Amino acid sequence: MRRAALGLYTYAEFFAQVGFFLPVMAASYAKHRGDPTQREPGRWMRRFGRSTSRATPIWKFSVEGEPPADIHGRGYVVVANHESTADPFLLAHLPWDMRWVAKEEIFKLPVLGWMMTFGGDIPLRRGDSASIHRMMAEARRTLAAGMSIMMFPEGTRSSDGSLGAFKDGAFQLALEAKVPVLPLALAGTRACRPKGSLWFGEARAAVRVLPPIDTAGMTEGDLPRLREAARGAIAAALPDLRRATTSVESASAAPGALALGGSR
Repeated sequence: MRRAALGLYTYAEFFAQVGFFLPVMAASYAKHRGDPTQREPGRWMRRFGRSTSRATPIWKFSVEGEPPADIHGRGYVVVANHESTADPFLLAHLPWDMRWVAKEEIFKLPVLGWMMTFGGDIPLRRGDSASIHRMMAEARRTLAAGMSIMMFPEGTRSSDGSLGAFKDGAFQLALEAKVPVLPLALAGTRACRPKGSLWFGEARAAVRVLPPIDTAGMTEGDLPRLREAARGAIAAALPDLRRATTSVESASAAPGALALGGSR
């Protein structure tokens, strides 16, 4: 009964906050459409993420590590492992602005897709060369204006928590734009919302900011080395971070989770 009540409350507060934030975000998006950084629309999206996650008693989020001192005025390609649809809510607590790259299908969803659009994020149709070209061009424009780009180089959420292979796109972007890569390790969010279901779990989650990787002097031939350096840094940080963020209850086990709907 307690879990059902907490879950219903979480859904209720989420949609109540959507009702407040969505019109404000639409107005900000209309006002700043010509801004290559989309800084103000993006800030409203991150405010939404922080506000909704803080309002629910079942998720406890924290941030570890220090960002680069120049991140507020210099673009970085920021990369992280991807565990859950709760990841963006955790990453909204990071103390700097970013534009996100996300698969185009998300932008077509009601509510969430509208918010992604109004937040100034960048859609990508996977496997479509024209879409990839547009995304890369817009991301380079954003980086040149001093705003960071956020990407999940695994390309999809992990179903079992293991760290998957990294795709090349984020690292190709960093090399082309001549900007550093900033790796992030996150843990605990899989217990918040496991992949492929509408389960909720009481969980703690954390993101750790890792040292940036400089791309100065690198060429296209260094792409595999850069990609594996970022993946290796995240992989090395995950065991300790996961021990520190042990879930209150595992959302992957039915007795310890709240289900509000079937699989999708």
